[in-house]
Amino acid sequence: MLALTGYAVISGGDGDSDTAGKGGSSPNVSSSPSAVPTYQVPDDWTEPDRWAALPRGARTDKHGSEVGFPQSTEGALGMAAAANRINIENGRSTVDEQLRIYYSYVDKADQSSNNAKLIEQQALQTDKSLAQEMGVKPGSPLPSGAYMRNTVIGYKVIKKSSDEVSVWLLARATQKTGETAKESSSYTRTLNAVVWEDGDWKLSGAATTRAQQDAAKQTEPKIVAPGDEDFNDAGWTAIREAS
Repeated sequence: MLALTGYAVISGGDGDSDTAGKGGSSPNVSSSPSAVPTYQVPDDWTEPDRWAALPRGARTDKHGSEVGFPQSTEGALGMAAAANRINIENGRSTVDEQLRIYYSYVDKADQSSNNAKLIEQQALQTDKSLAQEMGVKPGSPLPSGAYMRNTVIGYKVIKKSSDEVSVWLLARATQKTGETAKESSSYTRTLNAVVWEDGDWKLSGAATTRAQQDAAKQTEPKIVAPGDEDFNDAGWTAIREAS
């Protein structure tokens, strides 16, 4: 069964999160978050050993998503980063973002009317929780200046071929409950797997299952932000602005 939280994750997607900062809870952007110690970004900056500027999609589809990524490892990673990017603010809801991701990035084998309904139902519950946390009625716009965002900032490839790529993604999630509120943030680690289908990369449940098996044979990269001295030891590659 397909499930989406803050990003598109296909059956059994793996994710964890660490929180940084104060002033409220972090967005729900990991598929199976577990209790972990709070992560605090260090004051000293250690330059990442590896940087990458991932390609952008060649066009924007009717749902407002970047699509048309090149058939390369970098293209697959660019698509995975795009599929994990969310921005909930200014009247745009979790439902809007979840369904956009679903229709733009999920492969044919995992699309069905039942899955679409499930995505919408889960997103509605997230919107209700978010509204309660931000002090507004369910269905109402978020307060002025409020937002919830998720951006991929690093990756570690698990396995790659010309038509399938699996990867650990490192993302930063931020949330603000209003103009005068302090931003809270968290860092998440998520497993994604994509396949080449009909001229573009798509998220795949079958590929995710294979990725979980491959990942089990490796050490999971530690959740650390770029600039942390452990970032390089964990094997992450930091992402520059898309090329």
